[in-house]
Amino acid sequence: MSEKKYNIEFAPLQGYTEFVYRNAHNRIFGGVDTYYTPFVRLEKGESFRTRELRDISPENNEGINIIPQLIASSADELKKISELFISNGYKKADINMGCPFPLLVRRHKGAGILSQPALVEEVLKAAEEIKELEFSLKMRLGWDSAEESKVLIPMLNDSVMTHIAVHPRLGVQQYKGETDIDAFEAFYSESKKPVIFNGDIRTISDIENITARFPELKAVMIGRGILANPALAWEYKNGILTPGEKKKKMRQLHDSIFEQYSSYLQGERQLLEKMKPFWEYLSPELEKRTRKKIEKAGKLSQYESAVALAFSQWGKIETDDDSED
Repeated sequence: MSEKKYNIEFAPLQGYTEFVYRNAHNRIFGGVDTYYTPFVRLEKGESFRTRELRDISPENNEGINIIPQLIASSADELKKISELFISNGYKKADINMGCPFPLLVRRHKGAGILSQPALVEEVLKAAEEIKELEFSLKMRLGWDSAEESKVLIPMLNDSVMTHIAVHPRLGVQQYKGETDIDAFEAFYSESKKPVIFNGDIRTISDIENITARFPELKAVMIGRGILANPALAWEYKNGILTPGEKKKKMRQLHDSIFEQYSSYLQGERQLLEKMKPFWEYLSPELEKRTRKKIEKAGKLSQYESAVALAFSQWGKIETDDDSED
């Protein structure tokens, strides 16, 4: 097997990978070459949400390699969001054509734009006019048919996109069902742009199997897999952490995120709403009763008690001797 190590890029997930998580992950675990922000969108009245402005603010992203992402279905939207990125000093931007959220899809945004070649072309042409930014694109195989991506390949090949990340599912699948590796291979074979694989990468073996089958990949993009195992990118490049080392870093990650959110969120409810998603993807699996305690915690005292229990159980499946407090 080749000794080549591919770049690992952290896919954005709304509600999970904001700057607080990214900064803590980069500092404590690392191994990620590029982090992408959750997408910025233009609101009615041509305004931006405060949380998105905060998330892309340069002062909240110091010392981290980051690319902001946008979602748009028209040239006008793309240009206005791009102006925001440029004003914040960014040189690169990623276009989201993969989000399967129904409300956005109905507006021909995210994966909903893939069945509208004319809109895709409009957005790509608009990107060509913005010389201050290098654009990349993240997409699915289509909304309800992989034929949609085949139709788009010629215009993508002629575009200014620096690379294309492909999640090999359809939008209608959401995150369920099997990935279509054969359809991905067809896209990969016909693309003149560097391609990144994204989807269902959960282990080092998954990374190695995908890169062995598609050796010309530019990188591997991982989202839920890193949320489940924040050490995954580092372990792929450097070797497996012991259960004790991982437990110690997980506690540091949790406590850093908790501290940062505590510094600006108002009230227990907001803080709990931000912290509970931290546990949704984590592996190894916690005992069901412990997970329920975290989910149902209505007060910080209850949450902190459940978290203490969770960390007391951490790594018990692998070994009882190698855990650390």
